[in-house]
Amino acid sequence: MKSFFSIFISSFLLLVSIQSSAQHQEISDKPTVWKEKSDEKIDSTSILNAFKNGNFSGHFRYFFMATNNESGLSDYYANALGGGVKFETAKFHNFQFGVSGYYIYDIGSSDFSKKDPVTNLSNRYEVALFDFQNASSKGNLSRLEELYLKYNYKNSNVTLGKQLLNTSFINLQDGRMRPTEVDGIWIDYNELKKTKINVGYLYGISPRSTMKYFRVGESIGIYPTGVNPDGTKSGYAGNLDSDGIYIVGVQNESIKNLKALLWNQYAENIFNSALFQMDYKYDLNPNSKLLLGFQTIYQNSLNSGGNEDPSKTYFEKNGNSQTFGGRLGWQNKKIEITLNYNRITAKGRYLMPREWGRDPFYTFMARERNEGFGDVQAVMTKIQYTNPKKTFKSHLAVGYFDLPDVKNVAMNKYGLPSYVQTNADVRYQFQGILKGFDAQLLYVYKFNVGETYGNKNYIFNKTNMSNINFILNFNF
Repeated sequence: MKSFFSIFISSFLLLVSIQSSAQHQEISDKPTVWKEKSDEKIDSTSILNAFKNGNFSGHFRYFFMATNNESGLSDYYANALGGGVKFETAKFHNFQFGVSGYYIYDIGSSDFSKKDPVTNLSNRYEVALFDFQNASSKGNLSRLEELYLKYNYKNSNVTLGKQLLNTSFINLQDGRMRPTEVDGIWIDYNELKKTKINVGYLYGISPRSTMKYFRVGESIGIYPTGVNPDGTKSGYAGNLDSDGIYIVGVQNESIKNLKALLWNQYAENIFNSALFQMDYKYDLNPNSKLLLGFQTIYQNSLNSGGNEDPSKTYFEKNGNSQTFGGRLGWQNKKIEITLNYNRITAKGRYLMPREWGRDPFYTFMARERNEGFGDVQAVMTKIQYTNPKKTFKSHLAVGYFDLPDVKNVAMNKYGLPSYVQTNADVRYQFQGILKGFDAQLLYVYKFNVGETYGNKNYIFNKTNMSNINFILNFNF
């Protein structure tokens, strides 16, 4: 018995010793995921090196927005907080991989699921800080934003996948929590002196205020659709067929102080849009310049405009539109003053999905658009100040927009009466201990100058209203 007991104790102590050694080894040796750099030489052309020397960047944003409508109509407010991180590898045989994601929280807002009791219309502005397709969502809203592979050649690159673009027709329109993003292939060619060429094919869109990517046809109609030219409710949402968007852009600055821009956007099976723009700066003296600009856009439908059923098509069959505009201004190192004009002819409605980007017109003012209208006259004047360090910017803009009568449904898609709009915008980039932060305060007021026939549906969230925005960003 004693011998058995001695053998048992000896065996137990041996097992404890072995187990202790094993535990000590597991604790002292870091797992692979935490492995630090060693003296081992790493191949500078390896994938591992590309990831280890990649770049992390981030963006956090707080956004307060409030709309004060005409007396008797509903008012709204919103508080949104969000943040995200992007990672892009270093170059590996000229290739780079990038990925980013973002989350948004509602930290105190109106109930956007409740409609205005007078007009039975929904909130227009504040809900777009969150998920436009799910107005009652209050939780964590997250989305995959960028996911791409990029190939670099000299000064040019080709990017495949989910990415950010800024063109005349498809752009970030970064006036909410997150911008519009696209999915496709994009070529940025910069090998010609003072000439930039872009060629792209896009097969997916993630509009701002949404949480996922959509096929091109699906992306049109997520926002309010207005009415058809015959006055019936537009039925193109979810009913458009398109294989994608083909884009060609050329920007040339070979002539001193002259920038010429040409964009053509072919939305297969729906419509084509072509833009030509020239901006010239004439030197008055070493400190000031005269600004001159001209722009024209021509559009035409393709096939049946997206659907053979006229009630479900986006661009009326055989339809077309034309716009032209101009700019006259003066600038020095601190101040810029411009007088801007735009004309949409009565040939047809200027149409560009609001899900894709903002208007490219010289007269564009934040918080309203002239998309969806024909026979428009717009005049806008703007004065902008920038301090010498470029840390402070402010502008004041006033515009008059003469639109077709609200009952002229053939030329007025959204029932918006003529209006006067004033925008006051102040922006500041912090320095020192707060470097990385920037703030913006935007105040908008629109008042009605058109006939509304006593119908508040032409007023609510459109005219006789103010909209205030405070945005605080932190970028690293």
